[in-house]
Amino acid sequence: MNRHRRDFLKTAGAVATLPLLASSARGSDAPPAGKESFGCLVDLTLCVGCRKCEEACNRINALPEPPEPFDDPFVLDRRRQLQPTEFTVVNRFHTGRLDERNRAIPVFVKTQCMHCLKPACVSACIVGALQRRNDGAVFYDVSKCIGCRYCMIACPFQVPKYEYADPVTPRVRKCTFCADVISREGGKPACAAICPVEALTFGRRDKLLELARQRIRSDPGRYIDRIYGEHEVGGTGWLYLSGEPFEKLGFLDLPSRPVPQLTEAIQHGLFSFMWAPLTLFGILGGAMWLTRSGSHLKEDD
Repeated sequence: MNRHRRDFLKTAGAVATLPLLASSARGSDAPPAGKESFGCLVDLTLCVGCRKCEEACNRINALPEPPEPFDDPFVLDRRRQLQPTEFTVVNRFHTGRLDERNRAIPVFVKTQCMHCLKPACVSACIVGALQRRNDGAVFYDVSKCIGCRYCMIACPFQVPKYEYADPVTPRVRKCTFCADVISREGGKPACAAICPVEALTFGRRDKLLELARQRIRSDPGRYIDRIYGEHEVGGTGWLYLSGEPFEKLGFLDLPSRPVPQLTEAIQHGLFSFMWAPLTLFGILGGAMWLTRSGSHLKEDD
C-alpha cells in the first residue's frame, strides 16, 4: 500500500508542476527599441540596381562567389530570393510608369533581414540561438542552434534560410547587420558603407524616421506618404521610402501588431487555462487509481 501511495504522490507532483512549466514556456523578450537602436533607411527612389551592396555583403561575410558576377545586368531579369549564400539581393520591378521616351521606369528593391524590433524568430527559438541585441541587430548563435527551423516558420518576411546542402553542420543563415562592425565607433554595415548613390542611410532608428518624414514633406511628389517598417509587425530596423506603392514592389501587407504578441498570447492562454483542469483531473485520476489498488489488495488478502 505504501508503494502505491508513493507512486501516486510522484504522479500528483509531476502534474502539479505544469503551472511552473507553463510560466517558463514564454518567448524570449527582446530588449526595447530605445534610442540606442540602429537602423537603415533605404530610399528606393535613389537605388540604381548596381548590386554593390550584394558584393560588399558577400565579401564581409566570406560567402561563396555567386555563379553570375555582380556586374552582370541580366541577373535582374529574374526574381531572386534570399539564399544561405546570399544574405541580401536586389530585384527589379516595373510598375507601369514610363519616361518621356515611353520606356519603362524600373524600381530596384534591396531585400535582407529586417531586424525587427520584436522579432518573431527570437520568440520562436526554443534554445535562444537567436537574440536581439541592444543595438538592434538580430544575432544568431550557431553553437546553440538545434536545427528545429522554427525561426523560418515564424518569420513573416521569410528571411532565415537553412543549409540543407550541408548534412554535417547545417546552419540557419541570414543578414547579421554586420553586428561586429556596428559595435565599433563609427562602424556601419558593409552594404550601407559602399552604396555609391547613398540610397542606404545607416544611423539611429529614431533619427532615420525623422529624416524619412522630412524627405516626404519636402518632396511629396517624389514619395508616397508611408515609411515601410515604421509600424509593420511592431516596427523593423530596416525602413523604406518609395515613390511607388509598396504592394507593387513585392512588400508584404503586414499588420502593425508584433507577431510574438499573437503567438505568445495563444501559447500562454492555453497553458494558463489548461493547467488547472489537468491538475484536477490528474489528482482525481490518481485518487481513483489508489482506491482501486487498495480494493485489489484487500481482495488478495
